[in-house]
Amino acid sequence: MGMLQILPLFAAVPRCLVRGAALLTQVESHTGGGMARHELKWMETAIAVAEELSFSRAAKRLHLSQPAVTKYIAELEEFLGAVLFVRDHHVVTLTEAGRAYVEEARIGVLHAERAVQAARAAGRDAELTLNIGRSPYADPFFTSVLLATRLPLYPRLRLNLSSGFSCDLAHDVLSGELDLALVIEPPLSNLLTGVTIDESPFYVVMSKEDELADHPSISLHQLANKRWILFQRQSHPPLYDLIQKLAEEQKVLPSAIQHFMVPEEAIPLMNDPGGVVIVGKSAALRIARDGLTMRPLDEAALMMSTLLISRSDNDSKLLSELQRNVMRRLNNLTIDEQMSLPLRVDHNTQASVIA
Repeated sequence: MGMLQILPLFAAVPRCLVRGAALLTQVESHTGGGMARHELKWMETAIAVAEELSFSRAAKRLHLSQPAVTKYIAELEEFLGAVLFVRDHHVVTLTEAGRAYVEEARIGVLHAERAVQAARAAGRDAELTLNIGRSPYADPFFTSVLLATRLPLYPRLRLNLSSGFSCDLAHDVLSGELDLALVIEPPLSNLLTGVTIDESPFYVVMSKEDELADHPSISLHQLANKRWILFQRQSHPPLYDLIQKLAEEQKVLPSAIQHFMVPEEAIPLMNDPGGVVIVGKSAALRIARDGLTMRPLDEAALMMSTLLISRSDNDSKLLSELQRNVMRRLNNLTIDEQMSLPLRVDHNTQASVIA
C-alpha cells in the first residue's frame, strides 16, 4: 500500500460553493444579538456577491431583494472602512480587501453552521453524522475500508455517503457540505488538507486482438493515430487537460476522440476497430472483459493520486479519529484482504451508513 502521507494542498483557493438559504434563519442570538446577526448577514451577502459577481443573482440566491443586498454591502463597507466590490456598468469585481474578507467570511459562516448543527444534535441526543463524498472513479476498495472502519468511542456514528466528481466534492468540502471526501487529484487549496492513500498510472483498455495487447505496458507515443475514448472533460478538467497537454507536447495525435460519462458507456464504442479507452485503474477493471484487456500507461507525468481530503481548519475529534483509523487499517491490510470486498466489519461497533 505504501506509506500514507498527510499534506496541505497549497495553491490558489478555488471557488467555494455556498448553497441554500441564509444562516440567519437558523441562528438566534440572545446576547449582543444585533451585531452578531448583522455580521452573519454581512458575511453571507459578501460571499454570495463574490461568487455570483452580480448583486441580482446574489439576491436571488439568498432569497432577498436586490436593494437589501446593496444595503448590506454598503453597511459592511462602511463598518470596515474599505471598498470590497467595484461596480461599473453592471459589472462587479472584487477588490483585494474584498478577497481577503470573503476568504475569512467563508470560515466564519462554516463554523456558525457547525455550531447550530452541533447544538441541535446534542439537544436531541441524536446520532453523530459525518457527510462523506466519494468519486465514482476512485477504487471501491478504499470506500469499503472507510465503511468497515470501527470507532469504539462513537458507537452511534452515521456516515452519510454521496457521490460526485472530484472537483465538485472538493468544493463541497470547502463549503462545509461535506466533512470528508475520497477524491482523485483534487484542485489545490490552502484550505484543504489531504491524506494520500494511493497512487497509480492511467490504464489503456483495448481489444485483445489489438497489436498493443502484446505489450506489458503502453507509452503515449504508441497511441498515435488511435481513436481515443476519454472521460468527459467535466468529470475532471485538470486531468483531461493534462492528457491533452502531454499529447500536444509529444506531438501524439489521435485519429479521433470520443467521450463517455461513466466507464461502461465506453464498451459499445469499442465495437469499431482502432479504439482505445484511457481511464484510471478502477474504471479499466470495470470494462476490461468480453474480448477487452488493459495495460498500464507508462507515462510518469500521468499518475493519479487518491486522497482523503477535509478542511484544514476542521478540528473535529470525530473526523480525526476516523481518518487515523482508516489509515491504520490501510497500513495493516494484506493483499488478500484487498481482493475481497466488502471488508469485514466488527458488528459490536458498526457505524450505520446511508448511501
